[in-house]
Amino acid sequence: MNKVKGLKSKDLLGLKDISVDEINLILETARAMKEIIARPVPKVPTLLGKHIITLFYEPSTRTRTSFNMAAKVLSANITNVALNTSSVIKGETLIDTVKNLDVMGCDCIVVRHNMGGAPHLIAKNTHNSVINAGDGFNEHPTQGLLDIFTMIEKKKSVKGKKVLIVGDIAHSRVARSNIWGLNKLGAEVVVVGPPTLIPKGVEEMGVRVSYNLDAEIKDADIINMLRIQRERMDKGFFPSLEEYAEFFGLNGERMKKARRDVIVMHPGPINRGIELTSEVADGPYNVILDQVTNGVAVRTALLFLLLGGKNGN
Repeated sequence: MNKVKGLKSKDLLGLKDISVDEINLILETARAMKEIIARPVPKVPTLLGKHIITLFYEPSTRTRTSFNMAAKVLSANITNVALNTSSVIKGETLIDTVKNLDVMGCDCIVVRHNMGGAPHLIAKNTHNSVINAGDGFNEHPTQGLLDIFTMIEKKKSVKGKKVLIVGDIAHSRVARSNIWGLNKLGAEVVVVGPPTLIPKGVEEMGVRVSYNLDAEIKDADIINMLRIQRERMDKGFFPSLEEYAEFFGLNGERMKKARRDVIVMHPGPINRGIELTSEVADGPYNVILDQVTNGVAVRTALLFLLLGGKNGN
């Protein structure tokens, strides 16, 4: 039984600063929302009359679409601001954009921004709820929550489980949210990647660092593979994609070293042949499509808790 009936803040900005009780509340609510989504008519009137705006300064498919679907499950209105045709390209500041959205009558802003801390700045300048859909290299809390939800769904609990997070840890907001959340729930987190992609001092977040995937894979319960961002290749973090795949990619041969009940995750989109070969991406270990399904449930739960469920409504 959770000690909290609702989230303590009007916003969800990251997993670093929320409690274990709040994480568990979100996950429990997501389980209930997943049952609603599975109905023949997946719709409840909880947020009827509420208005949600998505404000994405970076491209997105899964995150934005799942927030759209989540809003519709709860009968909320949702507007997607197309920044390439908005006043942003004319020089409007972030705060001015938010103030204009405020007076239009929105209740929640879902924001993705290339600058770390942008959602926090917005939250301080609006009375509306703000959900961080990814900010710079900082956090991606809804991805972290859906990853953890999927892990618990498949493993019953993450407490004491060995979770590998593999790849570009230095530039990954997904990794940071996973680390904060998993540590709070008692998992053993190991980050794996080339030294150039492991940030200095990451051990202070409560993880162990390894540069040897073959050594770590043998007793791992969960492997969460991160996307290699091709746009960073010209910065010389590793010699070639082929070499990266040889040492840090998952293929059929490497999976033979893993436990039979291991699960493989990926936040998407997958670079096939780099992080995962098709044999692994389409194989029996992967739960990647489950993550996508669970993303709708988790985001529905968050909208419910922030906008409609604080008092147990």
